[in-house]
Amino acid sequence: MKQKIWFWSLVSALAGFLFGFDTVVISGADQTLEKVWDSSSQFHGFWVMGSALFGTVIGALTGSIPTNRIGRRQTLILIGVLYVVSAIGSASVNNPYLFGFFRFIGGLGVGASTVAAPVYISEIAPAKKRGRLVGLYQLNIVLGILVAFLSNYLISQLISPEAWRIMIGMEALPALIYCFLVIQIPKSPRWLITKNRISEAQQVLSMVNPMQNINELKAQIDSEIDQSKTHRVSIYLKRYRFPLILTFFVALFNQFSGINAFLYYAPRIFEAGGLGEDAALLSSVGVGVVNLLFTLLGISIIDRFGRRKLLLLGSIGYVISLTLVSLTFFIHWEGSLLPPFFFLFIAAHAIGSGTVIWVYISEIFPNLLRHSGQSFGSSVHWILAWMIPSLIPLLFSSIGPGFVFAVFSGMMFLQLLFVILMMPETKGVPLEVLSKKLEQSSS
Repeated sequence: MKQKIWFWSLVSALAGFLFGFDTVVISGADQTLEKVWDSSSQFHGFWVMGSALFGTVIGALTGSIPTNRIGRRQTLILIGVLYVVSAIGSASVNNPYLFGFFRFIGGLGVGASTVAAPVYISEIAPAKKRGRLVGLYQLNIVLGILVAFLSNYLISQLISPEAWRIMIGMEALPALIYCFLVIQIPKSPRWLITKNRISEAQQVLSMVNPMQNINELKAQIDSEIDQSKTHRVSIYLKRYRFPLILTFFVALFNQFSGINAFLYYAPRIFEAGGLGEDAALLSSVGVGVVNLLFTLLGISIIDRFGRRKLLLLGSIGYVISLTLVSLTFFIHWEGSLLPPFFFLFIAAHAIGSGTVIWVYISEIFPNLLRHSGQSFGSSVHWILAWMIPSLIPLLFSSIGPGFVFAVFSGMMFLQLLFVILMMPETKGVPLEVLSKKLEQSSS
């Protein structure tokens, strides 16, 4: 039984692998595409590099619709199709406009996956293992990031640094494997109950959590449904204000760490810091390794130490590492010092916000609104993840990397205050009980 839950969680979390791969694979083609299409910094940043991120915004904003209407599982299957189309299309085109269009399609898959996958896993996971199982999504993201960095490096060394079509097209293989696997997972029992498909829900629940009483769970969900019939139900109601605020700040601070800006432009940032092209690409692989190791550590301890302590530790690491990175550019500590500072930054992200964000947001809303709350958090995350990296080429050329990373460091100090003053712990609490507690905190 436990093996099935782990397998289903892992398969749905593979959407995160494709998320990570899709996000980072473009970094290996970044400067080549700018030369090939002779693009301005603004066009290159906002369209060639930023179109996928714009797609993630739309995917996150609309991902709750199919996640609720056709179900978590069917949405995950649709996401796999989007990834396949994007990989093949963007690797085949001959102009930046079509390239951006197909990257946009992949972005839709990324954005929707941040809604459907964490929601699905949280709804099949036992409360005591929920953090670890939902954390598999983040683990797959960083594994995808590592594989993309490694793939880009090997292709640049064995074929050519300008072999951008092969770099981008490599995503089609894991996307096809994911599509084959995801059709084998069951539907979410909580989603089935909200659609009054009780017999199907009973079958799935007997597999994922035989100790859970179907009648008790149905009664709790029916209570939510009855409230929705007599009162307009929305995450923007006063009763859900506190979880909404928590979701907003967790997502906002995740991106104002500068993590996506760094991942998209890692080779360029390392070169700006005094490393040669090959050393910059190799250091990017090192970033992926550190990310993977500390994410493994994070998901292994999240259910023991809790979400709050991990984010507290990560916030302290962010402030230290980003301050050092900023000083590197101001004081010209060029070359070998920059990678260790960024490795510290990645470690802080991986064990903190990287591990916590998708777990935390997927826990704190009631069943009928979980897809909407997840969509809201994902939308905040991806709007910023589109805006910030898209501005990086312009900001680096105007105010310089030192000032940019100093701003990120200041934002992480604010995150530290948020964790200390506002953030409640959620570990080990059943979803229905947790949503009630946070609802009371809103009143």
